[in-house]
Amino acid sequence: MAVKIRLTRMGSKKKPFYRINVADSRAPRDGRFIETVGTYNPLVAENQVTLKEDRVLEWLANGAQPSDTVRNILSKAGVLKKFHDSKFSK
Repeated sequence: MAVKIRLTRMGSKKKPFYRINVADSRAPRDGRFIETVGTYNPLVAENQVTLKEDRVLEWLANGAQPSDTVRNILSKAGVLKKFHDSKFSK
């Protein structure tokens, strides 16, 4: 089972709000997911992001692949640097 960390669209028409979910790669975008690890609101001026960093790091360590957009969000939040440092500090 290939696991992805990706965005699920919420909100109403013309007012998107996204949840950052861990899901099987074969599941539809807004379909079944395993766990919600954060939120992303692109409408706020500073693009508000909330993350459960410990859970994201655990999923990345278990082999979950982030989508391109989620990879950018995690990179700006500094999570990918923490993951890289923890992976190669051993």
